Amino acid sequence: MLFNSFEFLVFLPIVFVLYWFVFQKREWQNLLIVTASYVFYGWWDWRFLFLIVFTSLCSFYSGILIERLRLIRPPLTPPTQEGKARMVCAANLILNFLILGVFKYYNFFADSLAQLFRGLFHYQLDWVTLNVILPVGISFYTFQALSYTIDVYRKDVPVTRNIVEFCAFISFFPQLVAGPIERAKNLLPQFQRDRHFDYVQAVDGCRQMLWGFFKKVVIADSCASDLNPLWDSYADYSGVSLWLLALLFTFQIYCDFSGYSDIAIGCSRLFGIKLLPNFNYPYLSRSIPEFWRRWHISLMTWFRDYVYIPLGGSRCAQWKVIRNTFVVFGVSGLWHGANWTFVCWGLYHGTLIVLYKLLHIDTKDKRGIRPPLTPPTQEGKWRQIVSPLKDLCRVAVTFGLAVVGWVIFRAENISQAWDFVSRMFLTAFDDFHPRLGSISTFIAILLLMIVEYLQRDKVYVLQFSDNRLFRYTAVRWTVYLVLFAAVFYYFFNNVSQEFIYFQF
Repeated sequence: MLFNSFEFLVFLPIVFVLYWFVFQKREWQNLLIVTASYVFYGWWDWRFLFLIVFTSLCSFYSGILIERLRLIRPPLTPPTQEGKARMVCAANLILNFLILGVFKYYNFFADSLAQLFRGLFHYQLDWVTLNVILPVGISFYTFQALSYTIDVYRKDVPVTRNIVEFCAFISFFPQLVAGPIERAKNLLPQFQRDRHFDYVQAVDGCRQMLWGFFKKVVIADSCASDLNPLWDSYADYSGVSLWLLALLFTFQIYCDFSGYSDIAIGCSRLFGIKLLPNFNYPYLSRSIPEFWRRWHISLMTWFRDYVYIPLGGSRCAQWKVIRNTFVVFGVSGLWHGANWTFVCWGLYHGTLIVLYKLLHIDTKDKRGIRPPLTPPTQEGKWRQIVSPLKDLCRVAVTFGLAVVGWVIFRAENISQAWDFVSRMFLTAFDDFHPRLGSISTFIAILLLMIVEYLQRDKVYVLQFSDNRLFRYTAVRWTVYLVLFAAVFYYFFNNVSQEFIYFQF
């Protein structure tokens, strides 16, 4: 079920009313969440439900078994039970990775190996490929389930013995198919305690949903409508046209994915559940490392905690730090899809991260991440003037590097990616394609960047400050109505596009 569909506009109010006014006890609310989530997920294909139920049961019972093995070890005896607990944890990880591998990567690696043998040895491998449909959101809920098993083994979270609460944690419908990838320590305790309707929190959730719908329906879908018919004929365009084409996809994927996250986070607040933020104005970043601290935060912190740090993190020899960085970004690229373009995209950003580290160019200090384009406090007047200008140059360079990366991400194969990027830099800039994007789309993009800059210290842009013009109710409601009217107009006049990250 799509957020931007009539079905969801009917589904959400029904679940909301049942949740707060019919099933008011926590146990019944959790059961309703599980039921609604399975309906939401099974709307595409009911057969997908078997996988998510199987993943949930395996992770649930593996956690219980890990705890039991630790409890039954007698004192003053060799810790053999700890080894068994490790085996249970590893078995659940392997099983889930096998499911993910078969459905998402088997055909990809089989075809890649066949091409390798055909190119090097002129030998045709007769592989048997699988005619399977990629389950929606399998990478998201699999990683969420795996994090629970790992955290239980590490003793970072207590084991839950309530299957309904655990299934609600795995299948919570707002973030089920495209994140954020939640951790058990944040989301699971919220299903274990009573929840009461909070009007302020619900209104705030509606505002965030409205902004998410605006980004998705008005900007992302408009970019897609302008971009998709022209992408395959990119070889006919000049350098400036190719940059504008890449710019359209740059904002399409951002508004599409961050729009989904805003809708998911806002929707969850309607049910008294708080999800972690997933985006923090990444296109205002002043370096590529900062970009990855602001883009798809839940995924990158997952790889940081479960891959990068176990490999040694940054507290090891420099060559190992470089190795760890390439491993994380290579695997991150592969996580996005079964195509070598995604791997190259990940390694491209890994290379940039390594270069930034070697050159000691970053924007993170001991006090955290300073809001972009904001002068540092307690500095001289000259520094107060120069610092934002320096930040502006850094933002422009970082944004340009990100745009090049998105071309690799969007390309159908490595050859197309190389050709597209080469033409962006080597083709003449004197011939602008007149039909490359509508004026309204570029105005919406410009408006987005201006608003994000002005609200860069907020969690999302519709969190208005009381000490500005927006302290007046009439002004705030004017903004809401304009956004709603724009969403309504584009929803009925544009072709609705599926969320990009559903395929991952």
